[in-house]
Amino acid sequence: MKANLVVALLIALTGYDGAPDSGLASASGATPSGAPKSAQKVETARTPRSGANKTFVDVALGSKDHTTLVTALQAAGLVESLDSPGGAYTIFAPTNAAFEKLPAGTVEGLLKPEKLTDLKNILQHHAAVPVRQAKDFKDGETIGMADGTTVTIHVKDGKVMVNDANIVASVPAMNGVVHVVDAVLLPTPK
Repeated sequence: MKANLVVALLIALTGYDGAPDSGLASASGATPSGAPKSAQKVETARTPRSGANKTFVDVALGSKDHTTLVTALQAAGLVESLDSPGGAYTIFAPTNAAFEKLPAGTVEGLLKPEKLTDLKNILQHHAAVPVRQAKDFKDGETIGMADGTTVTIHVKDGKVMVNDANIVASVPAMNGVVHVVDAVLLPTPK
C-alpha cells in the first residue's frame, strides 16, 4: 500500500495545469530557472486522458506549472505506478514556483541518482490516504503522510494551509484529489 501511495503522490504533484476543464488558474507560467532542462518539456508514451478519466499522472502531464514535479517523479521512477486508475489518495502538488523557493541547487541535487532515497521521501511527504477535500480539513488536525511523518492543517477565513503551504486550487482525479500548493512540504527527520 505504501508503494501505491508513493506513486500517487508523485503523479499528483504534477497535476495542476491551469486548463479550463481543471477549474484552476495558472499559478506560474514559467519553468523555474533552477530546474534542469528536462523539466522544461515532459514526454510521455501515451496521450493523457481527459475529463473524469484523468489519473494523477494525466493531471500532472497536462500542467505547465508542474514540470519540475513531473521531472522529479520521473527521476524517482514513480510515474508508471501513479498512473493506476484505482486508489483513493490526497496529493499535495507543489508548483514550479514552489520549487523555486528552495535553496539554489536543491532540486538539481535531489535529481542525482545517489539522492534517490531522499527524493522519494520528499515526494512521499506529499501524499496521504484517503481522499480529503479542502472543505473537509479542520484547523489544527494532523494528517499521516506516505513517508511515515505528519503534516498539520491550518484553516483561517476559509483558506486552507498544509504546514506553511497554501492550497491554491484542487483538481479531482479518478484516483483521488490533487491539491495544488505554493510551497514544497519538507518532512521533519524521523
